[in-house]
Amino acid sequence: MICNNVTVNEKGHLSFAGFDTVELAAKYGTPLYLMDENKIREHIREYKAAFLKYFPKGSNPEFASKSFSCKQIYRIMQQENMCIDAVSMGEIYTAKSAGFNMSHCFFHGNNKTDCDIAFAIDSGVGYFVIDNFEEIEAVNLMAKDKGIIQKALLRITPGIDTHTHQKISTGNVDSKFGFAIATGMANEAVEAVLKCENITLCGFHCHIGSQIFESDPFVTAAELMLDFIAHIKTTQNYTADILNLGGGFGVKYLESQQALNLDEKIGEVANAISQKCNELGIAVPKIAMEPGRSIVADAGMTLYTVGSVKEIKGYKNYVSIDGGMPDNPRFALYESPYTVMIASRANDKADFTATIAGRCCESGDIIQNDVLIPKPCRSEILAVLTTGAYNYSMASNYNRIPRPPVVMLSDKGDYIAVKRETIEDICSLDV
Repeated sequence: MICNNVTVNEKGHLSFAGFDTVELAAKYGTPLYLMDENKIREHIREYKAAFLKYFPKGSNPEFASKSFSCKQIYRIMQQENMCIDAVSMGEIYTAKSAGFNMSHCFFHGNNKTDCDIAFAIDSGVGYFVIDNFEEIEAVNLMAKDKGIIQKALLRITPGIDTHTHQKISTGNVDSKFGFAIATGMANEAVEAVLKCENITLCGFHCHIGSQIFESDPFVTAAELMLDFIAHIKTTQNYTADILNLGGGFGVKYLESQQALNLDEKIGEVANAISQKCNELGIAVPKIAMEPGRSIVADAGMTLYTVGSVKEIKGYKNYVSIDGGMPDNPRFALYESPYTVMIASRANDKADFTATIAGRCCESGDIIQNDVLIPKPCRSEILAVLTTGAYNYSMASNYNRIPRPPVVMLSDKGDYIAVKRETIEDICSLDV
């Protein structure tokens, strides 16, 4: 199996986090998001242990809210003493409503509105990650009006092609995010923010992309950022306290993919940072990273009920399910790979090639193309693995289809973290 929380029980049913998925589908209905709370905590602790081992005191991982946001995930982050990042008022409100300590929140976004900025300051957000010159001015003015000094990082674009999917690569010079080093914008941004009376510049942030399995892109980004930090120290007499290298470590979606050794990769990045700082004659700054996918992806699974099996002789087979792109748009967006299994016959031979099709009136509503599974029957349960990241958080009501619930699985049993949306909920804002 692709992850140690996925097994097959004595009934031949797929088991997730020790729970029979067929029984869970019968109890809660489908489509159904499952989240393994123990696996989430395990990954958090792996990150925190590696940071404690390799980086200076005060270095911290920050959970990337965009990967999975609901009240319960922030309660878990609070209990595990994690920092978070947020990219919207909605994520900030959710975290605050869950009792999260907002001083440990970093607020991102390439176009924060005046309303966003005011709400974040009023919510006690610890740090803004400033993305453009207009934001520098807006944050400074808003902080002055509210009588505070706002801590901030500047988002810097180092100019790196990580060879990931174009839509999840963010570190190129022509990215919509941040201030590019190559064009001189980053220098100008530092000069501008250091003149602000109501902003304290705490350091720099960069993010180079997602689904990165090697340490080399992070090492390259860190070295470029440290060169920039040394340059700014010399030219503007400013020493960065924090260097945030963003997120992006990849996860295993298919059996053929190699699992990531997190401790090893972070150790390689830390060693390169130490060497580079020694060469430049600067102190190693506090290091931050923003894991999201690598904390929650393999902690998630989605269950569906098979509706039909269509065999187009000589062409293609389709297995249609009761969910699709409204609860998982990632194949439509990125052609993301997934492992698919028939939950009720997990040990049966996978000898039927089929495309897993969603229920929407959209030809692009596909979960996976041409996968090998046992030939299913109507009403059997189909499982899609490693769906904990960017599934619930990207879900929509396309075709007016309600979003599935999120059920957490823990040592204490299974419990609902997010209720199933109803058709009445969908109409609740209609006038």
